[in-house]
Amino acid sequence: MAYPNSTLPFEKMLLKFVTEKDPMLEMLKWLCEQLMEAELSAQIGADKSERSDLRNGYRAGYRPRRFDTRMGTMYLMVPKPRKGGYIPVFVTERKRSEAALINVIQEAFINGVSTRKMEKLAKSLGIDSISKGHVSNITKELNDQVDEFRSRDLETEYPVLWVDALYEKIRDNGHVKNMVVHVVCGIKRDGTREILAVEPMYEESEASYKSLFEKLKDRGLERVWLVVSAAHKGFKRVVPWLIMAAMQSTFHAKYSGAYTFKTEAKLCCKAQTDLATA
Repeated sequence: MAYPNSTLPFEKMLLKFVTEKDPMLEMLKWLCEQLMEAELSAQIGADKSERSDLRNGYRAGYRPRRFDTRMGTMYLMVPKPRKGGYIPVFVTERKRSEAALINVIQEAFINGVSTRKMEKLAKSLGIDSISKGHVSNITKELNDQVDEFRSRDLETEYPVLWVDALYEKIRDNGHVKNMVVHVVCGIKRDGTREILAVEPMYEESEASYKSLFEKLKDRGLERVWLVVSAAHKGFKRVVPWLIMAAMQSTFHAKYSGAYTFKTEAKLCCKAQTDLATA
């Protein structure tokens, strides 16, 4: 086992790591401990046991801390200052996992891996154990990212909107239900595509489409040239009133999927020409 106060030459230290059960993990642990010692020394203005006029604090021993990484679980001895606190630069406050490992767990959760199966995944990565509660806390961060994406400001004008409704199984109030997910994809004036909305609804209806487009308006959408969607009765009743009357823009609704993207682009160009000559 390598210690942070080891005085062995670096070459001998490397040879010592080779004899460990997991050399790469031990090397990472040693590096983290050296980094913590250097950070705390810079914070208090002096190395351990050093006499210095620049010293502004003292050490107060060590505290053990578990840290999960993609290489496995490490148990670090984190140095403590006598006054104030110290958190290593590679550890986020109130978290015990590496950022990249958190991303792996979140990606697995998105792809349908349950919290119960996550423990087996963690063991395969060399992590001692990971509880369902810990996994739940990690995946809760996804909610903030999704809310930020769904509420971001939009541009005022999108020449083309694609509107579709998907039926997915969604957990709602502890029960898994078949729900509608409205997806809106838009094309900006520079030709790039952007997902504008992903809104789960209890049913596909006039009320759900009205709520969908009202949210788009509240986020800044004002002008649309072409809207592409299926021939749902609720969509046909809501969109002409909402976009033509409320947004006061040129609107064309297509109710079949026979057109190609090139056809839609030609319609957009024609609509832009009509607006320029109006």
